[in-house]
Amino acid sequence: MPLRISQRVVIPDEEIDLSGIRASGPGGQNVNKVSSAIQLRFDIRNSSLPDFYKQRLLALRDARISKDGVITLKAQRFRTQERNREDALARLAELIRKAGRVQKKRVPTKPTLAAKTRRIEEKKRRSRHKQMRRKVRSFD
Repeated sequence: MPLRISQRVVIPDEEIDLSGIRASGPGGQNVNKVSSAIQLRFDIRNSSLPDFYKQRLLALRDARISKDGVITLKAQRFRTQERNREDALARLAELIRKAGRVQKKRVPTKPTLAAKTRRIEEKKRRSRHKQMRRKVRSFD
């Protein structure tokens, strides 16, 4: 079943390479026999993703994306291979969606005249407070 990223963007199964690997960590008797973890590989450059997504993904500074433009995810959170497969695909979809989001441009604002006045008044108040801490000089 193809992986749906958005209403218009769908990744065919042929572009996603899923392979079973042995999970690390504790696992009891099955740990050395059953390949329950999943390794997902997705080649960004040779995919059918729109160029916008490709550029955004390749620009990410993410350790999961190699220099060749291949995303590698390892899913071993669950005990069954099927649930780990679903987890890996969900994480890939989320990574692509996150790269596709465009943040709103920040519009810089200036402080109001009242805010400037409050700031100056507070500075004056603190200054007077600190002056009171100084030693009293005598004029003998």
